Amino acid sequence: MATEADVRRIALSLPGAYEHASYNNTPSFRTKPRMFATVRDEGSIAVVWVADEDEKRALIASDSDRFTTTPHYDGHPIVLVRLGAVEADELRELVTESWRLRAPGADVREWDDGH
Repeated sequence: MATEADVRRIALSLPGAYEHASYNNTPSFRTKPRMFATVRDEGSIAVVWVADEDEKRALIASDSDRFTTTPHYDGHPIVLVRLGAVEADELRELVTESWRLRAPGADVREWDDGH
């Protein structure tokens, strides 16, 4: 089971990432200039970006116990991940991919060169 601490550890391990308090003082993780992950609902949900709406729908359809959305995110390629339903390895993939989609190209190239 993944935790808010796992989100923080994974996010802050990525090039250029930093933590910034977001709405209602919830933790969000950003690269200049964009957010790529946040934690909500008292640390039980991670919010991540996916490539597009099709990927979002596919994740939710594949396992609605792990992935969900709310009307607030309609029209956006953003998925809510129930932390208690995913393992840290899967969370790492989701957060890293979200970061890749939102980070500056130079940071992504640096990451790719090292991995």
